[in-house]
Amino acid sequence: MRYFLIDKVTEVEVGVRVCGIKNVTLADPILHDHFPDYPVMPGALIVEAAAQLAGFLLELTFNESDETPVVRALLVQIERAKFRAMAGPGDQLHIEARLESRLASSAKASALVTCGGKKVATATLTFSMRRLDSERVQEQRRYIYKLWTRDLSEPIKIR
Repeated sequence: MRYFLIDKVTEVEVGVRVCGIKNVTLADPILHDHFPDYPVMPGALIVEAAAQLAGFLLELTFNESDETPVVRALLVQIERAKFRAMAGPGDQLHIEARLESRLASSAKASALVTCGGKKVATATLTFSMRRLDSERVQEQRRYIYKLWTRDLSEPIKIR
């Protein structure tokens, strides 16, 4: 992945929920074209930000034990995505993902995105949990997850 849409993780309850922030800025290249003179964050990228945060929660949850191989979350389905407000430069999106159900190799999470106390988007996200035999993927995830969680009061075990 060449882009990450989460700036910071603010809360984590492994196996339950995670909260994070996406700051919308004119530094986001997509805002220059979407739309000229009226920049808004595309809904698809809002859902992608929620999926990245939900995937982080699932990876922490599924990879708690050192006894099992590391698995990564792959988004396979988006259901009931609804957009209620727009976000533009200067807005801060607050994203919450909750684990709704879990099987041996898949899981569902609900996502809620708000800005200034107003609901921006909601969605239900389904993930497949898979082993990825790529050390580059493993290093990349460990690196970005450490950046996202660096300000948490309690350290998170990242595999």
